[in-house]
Amino acid sequence: MNAGKLASLAGELEDYLGDPHDDRSRMPFARVLEHDEREQYPHGMVSLLQDWGLHHYCLPERWGGRAGDVEVGFQLVRLVARRDPTTATALMITNVAFMPTWIAATDEQGRAAVDAINHGGRMAWGLTEREHGSDILANEMRAEKVPGGYVLTGEKWLIGNATVADVVSVQARTDPRGGPGGWSVFAVDKRRCPAGSVMPLPAERLHGLRAIDMSGIRLDGVFVPEECRIGAEGQGLELALQGAQVARTVICAIALGAVDTALRVTLDFAEQRSIFGRKVADIPYSRRQLAESFADLMVADAVSTAAVRSLQAVPEQASVFSSVVKYFVPTLLDRTMAQLSVVLGARQYLRAHPHYGVYQKMLRDLLAVHFVDGNTVVNLKNVGAQLDGLLAAAVSADDATRAEAAERASGVYDADAPLPVWEPHRQLLVSRGRDDTVVSLPVAVERLRAMAARHGDRRQREWLGRAADLAVRLSGEFARLRAELDLLKRAQGRGYGASAELFRLAERYCALHAAAASVQLAVGSARVFGEGFPDGAVLLLSLERVWRLLHPTETVTDPEVVDRVMEVLRDLHTAPRLFSARPVPVRASAPGPE
Repeated sequence: MNAGKLASLAGELEDYLGDPHDDRSRMPFARVLEHDEREQYPHGMVSLLQDWGLHHYCLPERWGGRAGDVEVGFQLVRLVARRDPTTATALMITNVAFMPTWIAATDEQGRAAVDAINHGGRMAWGLTEREHGSDILANEMRAEKVPGGYVLTGEKWLIGNATVADVVSVQARTDPRGGPGGWSVFAVDKRRCPAGSVMPLPAERLHGLRAIDMSGIRLDGVFVPEECRIGAEGQGLELALQGAQVARTVICAIALGAVDTALRVTLDFAEQRSIFGRKVADIPYSRRQLAESFADLMVADAVSTAAVRSLQAVPEQASVFSSVVKYFVPTLLDRTMAQLSVVLGARQYLRAHPHYGVYQKMLRDLLAVHFVDGNTVVNLKNVGAQLDGLLAAAVSADDATRAEAAERASGVYDADAPLPVWEPHRQLLVSRGRDDTVVSLPVAVERLRAMAARHGDRRQREWLGRAADLAVRLSGEFARLRAELDLLKRAQGRGYGASAELFRLAERYCALHAAAASVQLAVGSARVFGEGFPDGAVLLLSLERVWRLLHPTETVTDPEVVDRVMEVLRDLHTAPRLFSARPVPVRASAPGPE
């Protein structure tokens, strides 16, 4: 779906849901906060989104859905999360639980599953267990082969939708020895199991996403027919890992939506609140905090856009994109929320305030993105395991290799470039040293310099040129990382792969990939996202935010840059538009003077 059609569809959803500050709208903050206070599952809000048809955009067309490009569902869920991350998560859990079916099911299984979801069915993904967490190879639920099917025994815990779901996709041990080929996935339809045989575990009370159903199930000798196995016997680990690549990518829609609202309400406060004889937004320190927070969101927007499009454009690189975005975006936006909290001050604690009460919910809900479908350690471990090959390519690629990478990257970063049909089974679990975003960065920098040279506005020429200069400095960090990795390997030998130092290097690689994504999107979609994109000041401050992750004491921007970024931020809020490179209209209002 091209950028214009996606913006139009997103606008339709926004119009349907209405202004979240208007209690008469379909999904107002007042109702969201009421569910949160009562820890009450948002059945009504999930149903009204199903009535609009949002779930259709997350299901394959060949089986009765409307999903063409993964990005469509991602952007729609992001708009829901702007109102309520809990409702967005409840919807997304079914999508994630459906992933093994999408990847490996027969046509008969796929059509039946999509038909059930289209008629209101909900799913859960039964992967984790109480004693093992992210170490899924240590899981204990077993599936014993018997005539006509399998007998499942064991427990799955901390599972979203586990109680409200009709079907739980369960990973179980089909080979007592375990190992990579010792697991299979089963679609356990609780409605077909004998009454009482699928025991629900108590719901867990949560700090964030309070209204979500986070519980579990216990199976004790439950028979599951052969036709309920998804994929081949022994394919369970592969399906779990491929599904995780998708989940890690799309879950960032929750973070982006939450911080969009947090920034919006903080800006409202800063524009109207006066202290020491000045508006908060005009105090230089607060002004920079707001501008930097917006720049953070634009970096997160770029790396998320790339990650979700990469699932179709370069599925062989999904292991890098998915792990980078899942580590980097929640970590970056945590820092963003900390800065916004400083600006908003005491109002972030006013839970019943009609405008600012939603801030503390967004702050709490954002935290859940860290651990859902692969926590920080898991994602950094995956990047670290591939770091040697990734850095070798980043530092040593020749001009021909970089040109080829740039050609592939154009399909990721040109928002109007048609994407191939999504075939999740093509996603590889290891990228084999390929990260086109990073390898083709020098090509993108030259395009950025050319863009700067022909820009008609003197200030924009300057800012875009300075952004290109900073991008060159950032690209030089890859050689530094490579040298440090070589020293680490010599110092620790084979043990370097489990060292804390390798994880630190992986963190820095993720930051550099995000900076490269910002440059790539700026040059790749300049003709797509309309006049004003990329704005040189916004891009420059965005790159500075990444630079300061590596060099915390170095500031390369000045008050004029901050003033321009604030101007862009205000324009988007007034329009009103989503805080994103993509021109998506939203329904939003500001409160009257306090």
